[in-house]
Amino acid sequence: MKNLLKKRLIIPILALTILFTGTAFKSDFFEIAKQIEIFTTLFKELNMNYVDETNPAELMDNAIKNMLNDLDPYTKFYNEQDVEAERIRRTGDYTGVGARIKTLKDKLLVIEPYKDYPADKAGLKAGDEIIAVDGTVIDGFEGDASDLLKGTPNSKLEITYKRQGKTNNTTVTRSEIEIDAVPHFSMIDAQTGYIVLQKFNEKASLQTGYALKDLKAQGATQIILDLRGNPGGLLNEAVNIVNLFVPKGQLVVTTKSKVSKYNQTYYTKKDPIDVNIPVVVLIDGRSASASEIVSGTLQDLDRAVIVGSRSFGKGLVQRPKKLTYGTQLKVTISRYYTPSGRCIQALDYWNRDDNGNAVRVKQENYNVFKTKNGRKVFDGGGVFPDEALEVTKNTAITDAILNSQSIFDFATKYYYTNKIEDISKFKLTDADFNSFKNYLNTSGFEFETETEKALKKALEVSKSENLDDDISKDYKTLITNLDNSKAKAVENNKKQLINLLTDEIVKRYVYREGLYEYYKTHNEEIKTATDILSNPSKYNRYLN
Repeated sequence: MKNLLKKRLIIPILALTILFTGTAFKSDFFEIAKQIEIFTTLFKELNMNYVDETNPAELMDNAIKNMLNDLDPYTKFYNEQDVEAERIRRTGDYTGVGARIKTLKDKLLVIEPYKDYPADKAGLKAGDEIIAVDGTVIDGFEGDASDLLKGTPNSKLEITYKRQGKTNNTTVTRSEIEIDAVPHFSMIDAQTGYIVLQKFNEKASLQTGYALKDLKAQGATQIILDLRGNPGGLLNEAVNIVNLFVPKGQLVVTTKSKVSKYNQTYYTKKDPIDVNIPVVVLIDGRSASASEIVSGTLQDLDRAVIVGSRSFGKGLVQRPKKLTYGTQLKVTISRYYTPSGRCIQALDYWNRDDNGNAVRVKQENYNVFKTKNGRKVFDGGGVFPDEALEVTKNTAITDAILNSQSIFDFATKYYYTNKIEDISKFKLTDADFNSFKNYLNTSGFEFETETEKALKKALEVSKSENLDDDISKDYKTLITNLDNSKAKAVENNKKQLINLLTDEIVKRYVYREGLYEYYKTHNEEIKTATDILSNPSKYNRYLN
């Protein structure tokens, strides 16, 4: 027992020693020492005296992660398994089955099999529910069940899965998986090249540069760079991608922190590929971080026209810090600023509302900045496109539907009940959309508005004040009216919901690669971008 306690005390004491060596903590010396001592004694007493057996590692993991929850959502503790997952995200390389997998309580859900990778070759499809791997049942499995799919190259695993209520078995042979940063590039027409940049991993600038050169060799005299849905990644890769289009020595981004060594300026360091080729960048509400550095910087330099909807608004920079026993802390160290001087951080995690939610920067508090040519741009809420398209803008109802997985599940049902001969001619009908609305009504989808939350709170208060008899009747009427309004909201967002449904359905038939081909003739953002690029005077009007 003495040795066990000694081991439990070593780590906090070492941590305390490390903390005291940093100049940033000298002013808080006593408070830090006091709180670590309190936590150490609590942790010891809890593990020694709690009525049931405890799991010290799990307790500590939860304690650390809950502590970090009070900060921004990007400051995270990574245990050994998390560190490996982060390495995969950064490099794009791992050994596994080659599919996007969602871990649920009782199963692993196949979200998207990658074309010609092991899961695809074994016949797995989006919507399949993996219930066992090599005889290990997922329901009740402790830990991350998706780790069961990883292993050495060429090793086999037996998978039991459900599809449309029927149980099936298949054998998957693991292989080396390389996730491309640029999954697609091609010519839209004789002049327009199209590059999809999906993530900012270590291959991002190399693959984007290769795509740009290849398209120019095919005759491209104008480029569409698609950053929609790109959540970001490595800051240096964002700088290098900007460098493809702007000269060496150009300021791209500045980071500012309370720790002086993190105050840095990032300039382009290489010779560009083409500083004159017209560029349109596509963004949406899921374009974040490094995507916003690229789009915001090219906008500030009047080097590209930005099309779509306002980006996510993540202006915070993280850095991994190695801890003991193979763990890591990814900590927010600074904010970043584009060349005009604006920070596009949208949420204020340090000033929260009464419910503890981060407060969005209000539009009246946005600051005005100027691009290279003197155009007005704003901070505080993501990158605002030069050409905004309402159809790309997510609303509360579309976000709720996406988060509920209703679009994914409807697409699965659609795939197994509809045969499509020529996907290039595919188009959802009004009847299909009505079927989707009926599906929402019967699938248990619920969407609680802020108005609804406020009314519930008011009803609870009225009960405590014995005023609820008459108010309850009015409450029920208001809720009925709200339900009708929500039904109208689905109809009012019909165009965007059809686009989201179409994307998911098309992928089922022709994979993600086929979706990008489908975009080239059907997607509104790409049609708008092509129209802008095909009219030089119109393109230049945006930039001047």
